[in-house]
Amino acid sequence: MTRLEDLKPGMRVRGLVPNQIVTLIAVEGFGSEGSDSYGVTVDYRLRDGELGEILLFRDSEPKLHIVEDVWPFDADGKELCLVSEAYRIDLAHLFNPMLAVHTALIEPLPHQITAVYDEMLSRQPLRFLLADDPGAGKTIMAGLLIRELIAREDVHRCLICVPGNLSEQWYDELWSKFQLDFKIFTRDMIRTSRNGNPFAEDNRLIVRLDQAKRNDIQELLSQTAWDLIVCDEAHKMSASFSGGEINRTQRYRLGELLGTLTRHFLLMTATPHNGKQEDFQLFLKLLDADRFEGRFRDGVHQVDVSDLMRRMVKEDLMTFDGRPLFPERKAYTVDYELSDQEGSLYDAVTEYIRDEFNRAERLEGGYRNTVGFALTILQRRLASSPEAIYQSLNSRRQRLENRLEERTEDLFYDEEDFEDLPASEREEIETEFVDRATAARNREELQIEIGTLCKLEEQASDVLRSGNDRKWNELRKL
Repeated sequence: MTRLEDLKPGMRVRGLVPNQIVTLIAVEGFGSEGSDSYGVTVDYRLRDGELGEILLFRDSEPKLHIVEDVWPFDADGKELCLVSEAYRIDLAHLFNPMLAVHTALIEPLPHQITAVYDEMLSRQPLRFLLADDPGAGKTIMAGLLIRELIAREDVHRCLICVPGNLSEQWYDELWSKFQLDFKIFTRDMIRTSRNGNPFAEDNRLIVRLDQAKRNDIQELLSQTAWDLIVCDEAHKMSASFSGGEINRTQRYRLGELLGTLTRHFLLMTATPHNGKQEDFQLFLKLLDADRFEGRFRDGVHQVDVSDLMRRMVKEDLMTFDGRPLFPERKAYTVDYELSDQEGSLYDAVTEYIRDEFNRAERLEGGYRNTVGFALTILQRRLASSPEAIYQSLNSRRQRLENRLEERTEDLFYDEEDFEDLPASEREEIETEFVDRATAARNREELQIEIGTLCKLEEQASDVLRSGNDRKWNELRKL
């Protein structure tokens, strides 16, 4: 505790004025020092230079604190520079309206800057559809937006929902270009989280679309709130009218849920319109449920959505010096004829696939789709190269021979789940389907199919050894 007798001119004292440290200019005592009736008259200066005077008695002593050596100036100079720069950057958004552009490791293009600073940041709250053509850099635009909103302390919790094959790309680009540290959601995070809900614990998450659409994950999401949710390839969250009723897919229900959990909601897709205006209105209902309620009718509903979306086609995208960003594309097909050996192999494998498709029609339930999916992949590999079809036939024959010896579990195909997988996982599962899915219903039919595969494999091996890959030869000429 500071005594009145300790106060001297030039001291810095806290407690005379609320929330300030003042400098004493003059101190004049009256009464007997050390007595309870002793008091002092103090003249002081505030931080802004304003002068003041106050009369102090013993009851004021508990509030008074002498402040010594507030700024000793003995810190390391380099560390002081770093702290000062960090503080400057922390306040930069107050003076630099395009802070994210100057701090990110990118060179944004004109259309990316206008999307973020003209179209999106001005909307509070943001409910927007970014529908620029492929290649426009929508991930870059989203990264700039997130950086700006974080700098302005408008976003603390951010969720990004993307197809599975894009999750790692988003993770890499957000960190490498914007230093935004996100986690990719996995089911292991549920088991290791403290309260069983990682969506409540982590403030920056990337979740795969077809993970998030599942009921148990939606239940976890429904218990959380977010400042910003970004959905890439948002056209997958589709719905349609059927018999006068809305047919909501699981993905669409997820979109409806996400729209209720966040203040800012950004949908991104290069294909927002499937040609049906009523389906497009259902899609926009994810952003504004009241405005787009009900079924679209020509002549009744307005179709101007310029306040909710932006779409720029490749022809409109320019560099800063006015040059087209993309060169003119001229697509054409190069025809070529298969060699006799290749044509014979193509016809033989096609006949095998056609026969297996016919046999698959006799199967029940989802397994029929699984066999059809496997045969479609096999047909695609046939059109790829002699090497690809040889390896596929060889692997399939070996797997079916193993199936004669021991029972293996059947595989089932879910189109929505499959298309959302990363490319590496998709290729691995494709191979598994091609190798194991068969329309054979008993041991005898399986032996017949294996015999057919042996002949096709030998035929493919002959083509491969001949070194006459007509498709490659034509491609090499180009």
